[in-house]
Amino acid sequence: MNTALILIDVQQSFRHRPYFQPEAVPPFLARTNALIDGCASRGIPIVRVYHVDAADEPGNPFAIASGHVRPLDGLAEFEPAAQFHKTRHSALVANGLPVWLHQHGINRLIVAGIRTEQCCETTTRHASDEGYEVDYVAEATLTFDMRHLDGSLLPRSDIVARTTAVLKDRFATICSVEQALERAHR
Repeated sequence: MNTALILIDVQQSFRHRPYFQPEAVPPFLARTNALIDGCASRGIPIVRVYHVDAADEPGNPFAIASGHVRPLDGLAEFEPAAQFHKTRHSALVANGLPVWLHQHGINRLIVAGIRTEQCCETTTRHASDEGYEVDYVAEATLTFDMRHLDGSLLPRSDIVARTTAVLKDRFATICSVEQALERAHR
């Protein structure tokens, strides 16, 4: 089975959002960098996907003009097999990634990146619906605390737990970094 790592939105833009939680980044980077290093050493192609907003203004951290649409500080350096920009939640919409995956015979995706419940989950569901086998590496995803409708805190750990519960065995196999790397060579 041909596998690719889809690294979603691991970009400096998030550091410029009011909800950003810098204390969440080191464990995320440790696991994500281990995944990147493992894929690179095994010859698994790594596809970089950046989120880009339509308003290309310097004050918008998700605009090319801002200079923040670049790797998150601390992310391991690697040469991507391909790189795409997206303007939607799914990395598989309107950017050429599905064509690239098809041309390279990829039928299994390892999903990692930012945000756990947003672009990573949406891409996972979309990929599953398109027939890909998906390994979702929750420990190599990052999200931030949110607020319930009543204003009470929804901790990021609860968001990750909810996301993995709804994806597990329906849309993806929930894997550790090591499990995803092992499964890539079956």
